[in-house]
Amino acid sequence: MSAYRYEICDVFTETPLAGNPLAVFVDAREIPEGRLLPLAREINYSETVFAYPPAAGGHARIRIFTPAHELPFAGHPVLGAACVLAAHLGSAALDGDTIRLETGRGTVPVRLGRTTGGIVFGWMSQPLPTVAPFAASDRLLAALGVAASTLPVEAYDNGVRHVYVGLDTADAVARLTPDLSALLRVAPDHGVNCFAGEGRAWKTRMFGPAYGVSEDPATGSAAGPLAVHLGRHARVPFGQEIDIAQGVEIGRPSRLHARAFEEQGRVTRVEVGGSAVVVGEGEFRL
Repeated sequence: MSAYRYEICDVFTETPLAGNPLAVFVDAREIPEGRLLPLAREINYSETVFAYPPAAGGHARIRIFTPAHELPFAGHPVLGAACVLAAHLGSAALDGDTIRLETGRGTVPVRLGRTTGGIVFGWMSQPLPTVAPFAASDRLLAALGVAASTLPVEAYDNGVRHVYVGLDTADAVARLTPDLSALLRVAPDHGVNCFAGEGRAWKTRMFGPAYGVSEDPATGSAAGPLAVHLGRHARVPFGQEIDIAQGVEIGRPSRLHARAFEEQGRVTRVEVGGSAVVVGEGEFRL
């Protein structure tokens, strides 16, 4: 019999049992390759992380699985894993307040700061996304049940593919009841992000049937490209931090922070931040 231990943290929240839950297998070296995806399916969170010793100069190497497949990068798994693994490694092993996690899209640094009650706040520097028009925008809007988008419907890829649809008001985002089967046909390899807001305050929902998740409570990989999207279309100045509310409709209220920077018309840095709190631990005996 083999025993595989993991910890659970709630990410993009300061409140236990809110935010986006994440399971982190702190030492996955003894887990056979063929058991990684079945374990992620058994846990059935949006993502599960398996951690290994570093291979490229970071502090740890991580692999990220949804219930459907492996991802090269994702936001809440990186932030949550950073908080869990930093506690295991100890401050002496880190670069000051920074832990560097090796992902399928390169090494991602996460700056950590502890607040109160075991809550950790972190800022991650995300891979820079590519952007392209989304070809099936009309079919996408029909699947969402909306008439139009307030900004061009565009797709971003930072290791996870996301497409963005803007609505007039936060209430319109809250009222969405999309046809998930139709979304899967129209966007078989994209998360579908609907957003509304102004200034620093924004509301989002992310529907992810392509990733085996009907709706995600907090999507860090989508928060950074949203800041880029808003900056590119002059809705928010580059460099300004935005505050994103997500997850209320599925009982997991979350708060994400994001900012994008550009120089001479080129995006140079994308950062996403939020809190995380460890809430439990477990063990598989197989």
